[in-house]
Amino acid sequence: IYGRMDMRDTLRRLEAFAEAGADVLFAPGLKTREEIETAVRAVSPKPLNVVMGLRGPSYSVKELGEMGVKRISIGSSLARAAYGGFYSAAQEIKEKGTFSYADNIISYDFINGLFK
Repeated sequence: IYGRMDMRDTLRRLEAFAEAGADVLFAPGLKTREEIETAVRAVSPKPLNVVMGLRGPSYSVKELGEMGVKRISIGSSLARAAYGGFYSAAQEIKEKGTFSYADNIISYDFINGLFK
């Protein structure tokens, strides 16, 4: 996730944490199916956590489960998605003077229903 693309080092660290007694192993930044499946095998039977909601390859919950992933984190991606929608709407108003962003927003009734 921080640009250190050394799978052998990642696996070495995951295995060390597993041997030290970690209950769940975290490997944010794994991108390919091969990397994920390799990490799952390296720490098995302990569960591997991966991060979704980052740019780049994206897998469904079902696909990750088929790869052996037991836990998925999404970090700040939902907040960033909300801020992205806010920013796009504000940019539309500023640059075009239009409000078509409202065509795709959820209603007050729906939001209020979430709190019941």
